[in-house]
This record gives sequence, C-alpha cells and structure tokens, in this order.
Amino acid sequence: MRTGVIDVGSNTVRLMVADVEGGAPLPVHTAKVRLRLAEQLERSRVLPPSALAALTEAVASVRAQSERWGAPEPFAFATAVVRDAPNRDEVLDAVRKDTGVRLHVLPGEVEAELTFLGARRWMGWRAGPLAMLDIGGGSLEVAVGRGRLPEFAVSLPLGAGRLTREYCNNSDDPPPNKALRAMRRAVRHQLRDVAARVRWESPRTSVAASRTFQQLARLCGAPAGRHGPFTPRELSRDDLAFAVKRLASLPASGRAKLRGISAARARQSLAGAVVAHTVMELTGISTVTISPWTVREGILLRQMEDGAGWWPAGTSDLALAGTVPRPAELRVALTS
Repeated sequence: MRTGVIDVGSNTVRLMVADVEGGAPLPVHTAKVRLRLAEQLERSRVLPPSALAALTEAVASVRAQSERWGAPEPFAFATAVVRDAPNRDEVLDAVRKDTGVRLHVLPGEVEAELTFLGARRWMGWRAGPLAMLDIGGGSLEVAVGRGRLPEFAVSLPLGAGRLTREYCNNSDDPPPNKALRAMRRAVRHQLRDVAARVRWESPRTSVAASRTFQQLARLCGAPAGRHGPFTPRELSRDDLAFAVKRLASLPASGRAKLRGISAARARQSLAGAVVAHTVMELTGISTVTISPWTVREGILLRQMEDGAGWWPAGTSDLALAGTVPRPAELRVALTS
C-alpha cells in the first residue's frame, strides 16, 4: 500500500510517496518544486496572485506525480507561509478549485507534535525523554516528551526566512552587527519561557529535524547526504557558535559557496544559525542528533497507525495556532 504527502513550505513544495506496510514509511518517490513563497510575500504577508498561481501549478504537478506512483489522494498540508497569510482562505479555495487538492493548514503546535512523532520513531524508545527542535522558514517548533507524542509542544514566529526579512532586509550584505544583536535579543526574549520548560524536563536526547539543521550540521562537518540516512549526524553548540561567526562575515553569495549551504537557503542561513545556537544555549542543549524524519514522516505514521480518520473532518480551516483553543476532537485524535 502506498500513500503520499504534499508539503507546502516557505521555500518549496515537496512530495513524498511511501510504502506504508511493514511498520515504517519507506519512500519510493520524492519531488520538490522550489517556489520561495516567503520571498514573494507583500509587506502585509499577503500571498500575491503571482505566488498563488505558481503554488497551484506546483501542487497540480506533484499531485500528478503522486497518482503515477500509486498514491492518488496525498495528504496535503501547509505551514507558516500559508497559515499566517491574511488571504489564507483565498489560497485554500484556489488550490482546491484548480487542483482538486484539499490543502490542510497545520497549526504550529500540531506541526510540532507530528515532527516530534517522526523524530521519536526514528530515534526509538532507547532515546528516553526527548527534546525536538525544528527551524522552518516561518516558525520554530519545540517539543519535549517521554512518550509517542510530546507533553509540551509550541510554535514560535522565529523561522529563518521570517527573521531574515525582519532584521536583514536591506542593502547591507552581510548585515551589520547591530542588526544581528537585535535579532538575537528578539529570539532570546521569545524563547525565555519555552527554554525554561525544556530545562525543567531534562531531556536525555535532543534531536533536530529540519533542513536548516541538516545544512548547519553539514557546514560543521557532519557527513554528506550521499552517505545515506542511517549515517549518524550530530551538531554541537560549540561548533555552531563558530558557524554563526563565519556566516555573519560573508555575504549571501559567499555563504552559498560553503559546504552544506545551498544557494536557495544561503540568504537565510545566518538567521537560521542564530536561532539554532540561541535555542541550544538557552535550553542547555550541547549537542543535537539530526533526524531525517520530520513532519512528513510524522503524518505518514499517523495514517499508518491510526487510519485515514486521524485528521478530523473540518480541521483544514482551523484558526491560527495560539489565537483560539485547539478543537477538542483534534486534541483527542492527537493524543489517543
């Protein structure tokens, strides 16, 4: 049996088709379309018509691929770039009308829980109490727990792309130290209470599950992706501190030439490194293990373990995370 997931992120639209028999989601086909939606946002965070047209075209393309690979109805979801858009409903309606795909909006808290599930399954129970960090383009997810799903999960507006636009969006490249200090102060302020909770939980193992962390780990000497997902990869806070200084000394064009830093993410790599180092510093985490399983695998695991009804009907139009309580039926689905 095969199923698919379409992930609409700040930079790319990704497809993963996987075999879901045998207890693990084993990928048989992956694809991505680079859109850089976040860079097309208006000052009001509205997605303009050009971005919407590109998004619907990309979703139609990956859905066609999903059908060819035996997964005709992939679960499609969007994270911060759509979740925070004032014209979110217009985006969802256009995608549904033009592609036939129902695009679900994952509240940040739910995204953190699903990413934690993917990391937990990858690391196994021997990891013990687990802390999970995930830096995306628009948000930072943090979760900690001892079981299958976390006891504590939160999403903060500290994504690498978002902070780059807020603090480094001018003609100075690399950005001045003043801008970096302001960025770090803002990150520390928003992380203060979350970091205290993580320290209180005293996780035995800490995991990072995002493309941002993967690239930073590679920059700091972790093995290349060609060695496969089972090759251990770690990132230390001390190495990351040197990486922040190195990235801050270079323009975006120079960062793109560094090991592990892709051209598409070079501009936001510095902000990503600042967030990564700050969250590790404040939580007392000295080293993170890089998990190749992220929110996409978390969704596939929920489908495998809980059936197609794991996502309650009607939750694609949830209010923004943090503005209203999560519906009771979704809390039950996530914790059952």
